[in-house]
Amino acid sequence: MNQSMLTTIRGKLVVSCQALDDEPLHSDFIMSRMALAAMQGGAAGIRANSVADVKAIRATVPLPVIGIIKRDYPASDVYITATLKEVRELMAVAPDMIALDATAHQRPGELQLAGLVQRIREEFPAVLLMADVATVEEAQNAQTLGFDCIGTTLHGYTQETQGSKLWHDDFAFLRQVLAHCDTPVIAEGNVDTPEMAVRCLTLGAHSVVVGGAITRPQQITQSFTDAIHSAG
Repeated sequence: MNQSMLTTIRGKLVVSCQALDDEPLHSDFIMSRMALAAMQGGAAGIRANSVADVKAIRATVPLPVIGIIKRDYPASDVYITATLKEVRELMAVAPDMIALDATAHQRPGELQLAGLVQRIREEFPAVLLMADVATVEEAQNAQTLGFDCIGTTLHGYTQETQGSKLWHDDFAFLRQVLAHCDTPVIAEGNVDTPEMAVRCLTLGAHSVVVGGAITRPQQITQSFTDAIHSAG
């Protein structure tokens, strides 16, 4: 299996270039330029949502890409690359890695996580798989299933972990995952400052993904206005 992307991003920054349908920067062209800006700033990789964005980014920058598709399904909390359909759509534009929701939640369709991973390995043996998890148990399960890397992406974003932040208690959750898993761990989720990114890598994370703090100007602006209002 091709491990070149994991080698490329080791000890470095991956920038998540995403804008959802209701966000002002929603555009595959804008995301491709965002990826170019990230590359010029020193990013080693890009994480992107949707076939259109992955295609545009790959045409603009030579960096390796983690591809996802966010899609809501009724009666399921899983929305990040939830089924084989999304994987097949992504593989039409050949991202270097695909990230899947690897939580314990019920997936839509017939294939649950273990079955989905098996089918992906059969159909697309060269693509790397990243497990987006929220708990240590989910990280351990992802390692057992043979994911190439584990992301802390969903910690704080599931019902079970609601209210938690990756940086709480000096990145306690990240440290727990690192202690229980030999698979490369990518720190992602609420990494809001350069100092936080450095801390994640110092603790032993293979790489760090930063999104909103770099690529969502409305979120960045709100952090400033909130601080100003609090001070007033």
